[in-house]
Amino acid sequence: MTIQQTNELTHAAMLGLGVHRPERVVTNDEICEVLDSSDEWIQTRSGIRTRRFAGPDESLIDMATAAAERALAAAGVSADQLGCVIVATSTHPEHTPASAPQVATRLGVTTAAFDVSAGCAGFCHALNLASSLVRSGAESHVLVIGVEQLSRFMDPTDRGTAFIFADGAGAVVVGPAEAAGIGPTAWGSDGSQANVITQTPSCLGGHGSGADHPVVQMEGTAVFRWAPFAMAEVAHEALKGAGISVEDLDAFIPHQANLRITQTLCRNIKLPESVAVATDVVDSGNTSAASVPLAMDAMLRSGEAKAGDTALLIAFGAGLSYAGQVVTLPPHE
Repeated sequence: MTIQQTNELTHAAMLGLGVHRPERVVTNDEICEVLDSSDEWIQTRSGIRTRRFAGPDESLIDMATAAAERALAAAGVSADQLGCVIVATSTHPEHTPASAPQVATRLGVTTAAFDVSAGCAGFCHALNLASSLVRSGAESHVLVIGVEQLSRFMDPTDRGTAFIFADGAGAVVVGPAEAAGIGPTAWGSDGSQANVITQTPSCLGGHGSGADHPVVQMEGTAVFRWAPFAMAEVAHEALKGAGISVEDLDAFIPHQANLRITQTLCRNIKLPESVAVATDVVDSGNTSAASVPLAMDAMLRSGEAKAGDTALLIAFGAGLSYAGQVVTLPPHE
């Protein structure tokens, strides 16, 4: 694990947050119309009650653009002030072209734009890149979007994944601030466990083989054995980098992988009861790279947290990749 060191450059912060949640709410009972399972089993295993699936005419680009427009409005920043657009996603259906330039065009700008593929940790990776660009003075404002359409990359009969994954988008505008609003990022990877979360068939195996579209597969037990323990160390590295203790936190917003993972991680971090914990997975499922901004929005809307609060973000997923940082929560649309 490495941690980016802070130099006294321009401060960066999240200036505004916007999200897009598809209208279609999918219950566990609907999932079980195809999956050999039950509502009780799903809730016991994951904590998930419902999730959102994109509509048939709703693309990943549509969702990302909607979240982006709301983030810009919340930040009071116009699209032409953006120096860069970064989209974190694993479910854009094309290797080429990337989704970010298409989102930028929808916003009416021709700024630099690229995708980041770091699985469920993608948003926190992209947030670190955006913060670095602003702090260095390379760009004044950077748009970060986490977006997924996992419903289109699932096997509905797979008991390991079909009830977990969902769709959504969340975006933030990162820009200059009077005080540091995005702390040093503790991040890293463990490619020796690349087999734990995969796409099957691979692009190489699928061409000309008659195989259907790729689907996500996951060894859930392996993830559970790794995430709550390894991420506790990452959490303390991020806190140390920010120069604060766990008692200084107002909120903890981990990747919404599984409610049991979140609960175990809280115990391993030794999180005080005074710290509000994001549990958006219960209503939104696991939206991979979109889960952290969606969970941030849910906490702000419910009043569990407010703009200006100090929060710890932690994300982890395919790669295996992970990242965490202490942030100041932004205004939301």
